[in-house]
Amino acid sequence: MGLKVLKFGGSSVADAAQLSKIKAIVEADPERRYVVVSAPGKRHSSDNKVTDMLFMLKAQADEFIPYDSLFETIKGRYTSIVDDLGIDVPDFDARFDEIRENVGKGASKAYIASRGEYLSAIMAAAYLGYDFVDTQDLIKFDSRGRLLFDETNELLSAELAKHERAVLPGFYGSYMNNGEVCVFSRGGSDVTGSLVARAANADIYENWTDVSGMLMADPRIVKDPLPIKKISYVELRELSYMGASVLHEDAVFPARMSDIPINIRNTNAPEDPGTLITNDEKELDDRIISGIAGKPDFTVISIYKNMMNKEIGFVRRALAVIEEAGVSFDHIPTGIDSLSMFIATSELEDKLEDIIEALNMQLRPDEISVENRIGLIAVVGRKMKRSVGAAAKICSVLAQNGINIRMLNQGTNEINVIVGVDADDFERATQVIYEGFVG
Repeated sequence: MGLKVLKFGGSSVADAAQLSKIKAIVEADPERRYVVVSAPGKRHSSDNKVTDMLFMLKAQADEFIPYDSLFETIKGRYTSIVDDLGIDVPDFDARFDEIRENVGKGASKAYIASRGEYLSAIMAAAYLGYDFVDTQDLIKFDSRGRLLFDETNELLSAELAKHERAVLPGFYGSYMNNGEVCVFSRGGSDVTGSLVARAANADIYENWTDVSGMLMADPRIVKDPLPIKKISYVELRELSYMGASVLHEDAVFPARMSDIPINIRNTNAPEDPGTLITNDEKELDDRIISGIAGKPDFTVISIYKNMMNKEIGFVRRALAVIEEAGVSFDHIPTGIDSLSMFIATSELEDKLEDIIEALNMQLRPDEISVENRIGLIAVVGRKMKRSVGAAAKICSVLAQNGINIRMLNQGTNEINVIVGVDADDFERATQVIYEGFVG
């Protein structure tokens, strides 16, 4: 195996003991040349993540609440790690002074949040003896915060070529038009790692976290679910989107562009093989389904209008309404005279009444109804499209257990079936579907 890019999550950089595990992992293989790190995560259940404290710091600064104590607490997280490791980090105090000064000058929320990864990478580079490479001027976004893949790949490739070994901060880059810091959504260090893997033309991207790969279902719902040893990119994308949170859903794309396998590994159990994400059919598991994931809290807006199918532009106008409201949808099943929009309840907040009013104005429907607390479950497996009766089995096990199906939708690629159930049935539905396929 050739060049490897590694990303370590927040739990892997939480304290000195975890950093020592990182060093052992990196030094165990000379091909592990580029390392991406997150901000320090929780050391124990009652602890705070550094990123959360940084968001709190920004909030206090904006409200003119004294934040010196919080700043010193954040600084202490890093200095305690450095002291425990017994290393010297050049100009570390000066970097904190610069950040404190920028906070006082009204630095942006993105800038302040990004400093967790920035400081983490500087510290890890000093400990590993690697170069520190800042991603701010290498990962580029357009003015709307959308990642610019080609520009980013060109900049990263050119910079990495100058460094035999380097540590890079995850989570952030900058706007192309003004150079100001822009961040990914939470968990975005996974995306950074994937971008670095693509730019370095890596043979594999190792994503190190605190679990030994992915499981076929949420262990909080299904007891002792089987591990997923190997899975395809497209299956992972479906599971990640529907709540399987081991890997950020957008981390798939850069690696997939260059056909780079992703290996999800456990920093605390480096001997475990973890989960391999690949396009190589010969490498993949042979199960009918690869996994089950879901989210329990959706709101469904159902629109009814006689002869809807004959009204040109009806769906476009409906989608324009939720676009204007700044809301995204998850699924839109339709009938001849009906259309339903499944929207995460958290997205709607206080926007629902305005959306209903706009839909009535734009569409003149016969009726609009709203249902809350609907759960969606994705049953994912590339082999379902060649397996007769997979969807029937899902319906059968739910019926046998007295669970009503509120929506059933199969993706056009036929690798996933989405089932809608009442939120009260969500966990039991997940359990019986898993048992129906795995036993």
